[in-house]
Amino acid sequence: MAARSIASLSLSFGLVSIPVKVFSATESKSSVGFNLLHKGCGSRLKQQYICQREGVVVERADMVKGYEFEKDRYVVFEPDELEALETTAQHTVDIVAFMPAGAIDPLYFDKAYYLGPDRRGTKPYNLLAEAMRKTGTCALARWVWKGKQYMVQVRAIDEGLVLQQLLYADEVRSMADLGVERVDIQPAELALAEQLIDQNAVDGYDPSAYKDEEKQRILEEIDRKIAGKKITVADTPEPSAGAEVIDLMEALKASLSKSKRGAAAADDGAAPAKRAAPVERKGAKRAAAPAAAPAPARRAAKK
Repeated sequence: MAARSIASLSLSFGLVSIPVKVFSATESKSSVGFNLLHKGCGSRLKQQYICQREGVVVERADMVKGYEFEKDRYVVFEPDELEALETTAQHTVDIVAFMPAGAIDPLYFDKAYYLGPDRRGTKPYNLLAEAMRKTGTCALARWVWKGKQYMVQVRAIDEGLVLQQLLYADEVRSMADLGVERVDIQPAELALAEQLIDQNAVDGYDPSAYKDEEKQRILEEIDRKIAGKKITVADTPEPSAGAEVIDLMEALKASLSKSKRGAAAADDGAAPAKRAAPVERKGAKRAAAPAAAPAPARRAAKK
């Protein structure tokens, strides 16, 4: 099925304006949903809106939207006024600067969209993408969308351009509020930790290697329930030996030993996943977990 665009915009930098279409880059795979039912007859329940003043159910046709400008005081907007607020916005993504591709902390990343060229936009679209690839840069831009102005990153990937909404500074909480204590790390401890990282390093993140194992487990239990079997509470696993660190050095050594045994077992069995050479940087990704079993045929109804 062909992708369906959600908007048509102009991506502008300098005197160049590129017609583009916007496509959702992600889709939500909701967790297993359970519906609220009437205990007596088993029928679905529906949500209702209750007037706080009169205590009566309000039908959707009698609802209007308002803005609270003072406590319990609202100014009401008609549907055409709400539409005017949105449609009068400029449908452009205005590039304000270029910067190194990795200059923006992923902590500020929000929703991602794909940008595709619109009519007569193929040549400048590809020109901009190739220029950013060659220079190792991304673009910082402003985008007004659905009543809010976003700062966005426009970056080039192999297939084209990605528009990434960014959070503002006041939308990201400061980690300083956690009061994380800084302690001295011994060189021997650091060396062992680096060895553990190197042994578990992989070339990169492969999203297809990971499955929602918890969702899979719940769906399998639901299939058991559909088949007439009762769901019982499973035995609680024993706490991990590493849950409480008594001796950090011994815990690191035990982790290294366990990692080596796992690697040896993989070598004796099927072809192991490709491993990266030892890395100098911190924060390498851990090895991929085994894929979960195929999903069951039945699915719970969504909310």
